[in-house]
Amino acid sequence: MSDPVSIRRLYGRRAGHKLRQGQSELVEASLPQLSVPESGPLDSQILFGDDRPVEFEIGFGAGEHLAGQATARPDHGFIGCEPFLNGVVGALGHIRDGNLQNVRLHMGDALEVLERLPDASLDRLYLLHPDPWRKARHAKRRMVNHGPMDIIAAKLKPGCEFRLGTDHPVYVRWAMMIMNQRRDFEWQAKTAQDFLTRPDDWPETRYERKARRLGHEVWYFRYIRV
Repeated sequence: MSDPVSIRRLYGRRAGHKLRQGQSELVEASLPQLSVPESGPLDSQILFGDDRPVEFEIGFGAGEHLAGQATARPDHGFIGCEPFLNGVVGALGHIRDGNLQNVRLHMGDALEVLERLPDASLDRLYLLHPDPWRKARHAKRRMVNHGPMDIIAAKLKPGCEFRLGTDHPVYVRWAMMIMNQRRDFEWQAKTAQDFLTRPDDWPETRYERKARRLGHEVWYFRYIRV
């Protein structure tokens, strides 16, 4: 079955609301300095100028979680990928306000960046509230499919962590089915409460707060690469 690895197409609009002047200026001034190089191999030395642990977020939304993690671990490097310009603007604002020096951004396909990293080079990877693609015929577009998970497994160091967050019951069922078929990840939940409670080192996002206001349950999945 085709999945995001073979489809290689971004769905939806790259931009939402028109940017205000200050936002446009922020993009022009900051994004070129913080962007992941457009081609060639990537590693910690290339991106951050030294050898440090690296973490990766697929689809960082407005950047709250990415900035929160980068603030908590300034000695780590963080790569965030997001296809939508308005989300990138949000992340740039957090990076500026926090004076964060350990974040690099890519506006586009996260898998393309992942593939350019060395195998066993990531200490943690985040996939938070991905598009659920509710209809069954769109299931191949979900990021939790075996093709993307093969890449994620290859890039994570053994013993390191893949985190998935979602508020959509369809995605919960789908992700549990896919991940339970794999032997290269070990689910850390021992009881239902383990994936219904947000870990202390998991910064809350506006999307998550909105989901709770709407009465949605939020699930927190933690998997260790074995």
